[in-house]
Amino acid sequence: MKDMTLPTLNDIKFALIRIKSFIHRTPILTSSAINEIAGCEIYFKCENFQKVGAFKARGAANAVMKLSDEERAKGVATHSSGNHAAALARAAQVVGIPAYIVMPSNAPEIKKKAVRGYGGEIIECEPNLMARETTLEKVVKETGATFIPPYDYMDVVEGQATCALEFLDDQPDLECLIAPVGGGGLLGGTALLAHYWDPEVKVYGAEPKGADDAYRSLKAGRIIPQTNPQTIADGLLTSLGEINFEIINRYVKDILLATDPQIIEAMRLIYERMKIVIEPSCAVPLAGLLANKEQFKGKKVGIILSGGNVDLGKLPF
Repeated sequence: MKDMTLPTLNDIKFALIRIKSFIHRTPILTSSAINEIAGCEIYFKCENFQKVGAFKARGAANAVMKLSDEERAKGVATHSSGNHAAALARAAQVVGIPAYIVMPSNAPEIKKKAVRGYGGEIIECEPNLMARETTLEKVVKETGATFIPPYDYMDVVEGQATCALEFLDDQPDLECLIAPVGGGGLLGGTALLAHYWDPEVKVYGAEPKGADDAYRSLKAGRIIPQTNPQTIADGLLTSLGEINFEIINRYVKDILLATDPQIIEAMRLIYERMKIVIEPSCAVPLAGLLANKEQFKGKKVGIILSGGNVDLGKLPF
């Protein structure tokens, strides 16, 4: 592992205290029908019920709360077309500071509306990574705002780890934990917390076959960047972050893969059996488990349902 100071268990516990008033302690739900299909006992941690509709509220709140008064006065900035954009805008609004959000011009209107609703100032750019980064650089230079990255940032990882802290505190008998992986902030935080809490808990990532850079990186022992990802799970298109790869490489047992048809089937199963709204990325852990049933037979498995921000007019079923 590279020489980096990782948050301790106490750091993560303090992070939860720090962000407590910003977030919901989300419930854990079960479904006997899904358990029967899966051949194991599954406990779903419902971050789709979280503020801004996703676990991202945790990391953004923690990062904002850790800023000095001087940093806060100048505001925060990021580039994101997804849940991190809304999460950072909301965290900034709660503490009364500006948020500058660089978003690609083709970002869904529903996402832009959410950012504006939380008082974020949107700066549009061309829909490519270089444009996002150069526009952000300009914004930071002009405003002096602190850049809060969506996942490859220690304070964000520490915040995301609070989800697993709540999960294992409320359901201490879990034998396995599964979280989706895109940039790896949630999976990295989950793996780190589980390692501290109980090293016997096996942590798995779950990823679409059409965007499997974390799977390939874990097998190779080095980061293999994402190239031309093709999947319905639009929240998992990004490349694995360096900080998160170091944690995942050490503490994650394996990455489970699922095809888009399997992801859609798992998503539909959750809608039909549990009567709750989830986004496609959120269904990937269940899809990965169902594609690897033998590994989990008879076990108590925790799945983090990462978010519920889906365009209901574009459901895949």
